[in-house]
Amino acid sequence: MSRSQTYHGTTILGLVRDGRACLGGDGQVTVGDTALKHTAKKIRRLSDGNVLVGFAGAVADSLTMVERFEAHLGKHPGRIERAAVDLAKEWRTDRHLSRLDATLCVVDRTKALLVAGSGEVVEPEDGLIAAGSGGVYALSAARALVRHTQLPIRTIVEESLRVAAETCIYSNDRFTIETLD
Repeated sequence: MSRSQTYHGTTILGLVRDGRACLGGDGQVTVGDTALKHTAKKIRRLSDGNVLVGFAGAVADSLTMVERFEAHLGKHPGRIERAAVDLAKEWRTDRHLSRLDATLCVVDRTKALLVAGSGEVVEPEDGLIAAGSGGVYALSAARALVRHTQLPIRTIVEESLRVAAETCIYSNDRFTIETLD
């Protein structure tokens, strides 16, 4: 793999509603036009299982940022927004970290947050969060399902990931889905 080839291919989608949360991701890892892995696990449980984090971007970079987020969460238990802001500050100001290619989606039972290396920490108004090449497809499908159905949140996430897998060439249908009830 040359330096000019980059990793693509992820769909991460989260939903927080009525004290419940769900976060899911596909399993595809792609370099250039080659799918290298189909069953990658891009969703992690943190904080004794009370927080879910999903990642998009370069795998090693993403895992580094997940570890950093977990450390900040340890300093601020139960406060994902504070931990996310501290991570974003560190990410943006540290010379080494600022070059990392990753985006994190973080959910607990009350909030969904998108955390990016550009210093962004965004809490969406509708409780839906997405990242990765298929994220916009999954987000669009989830918004429609949330507005027009009473489906359980896990079903909304799964079906929305399925739409992304059918649409985005860098995503697949081998999902990891976790819930917080």
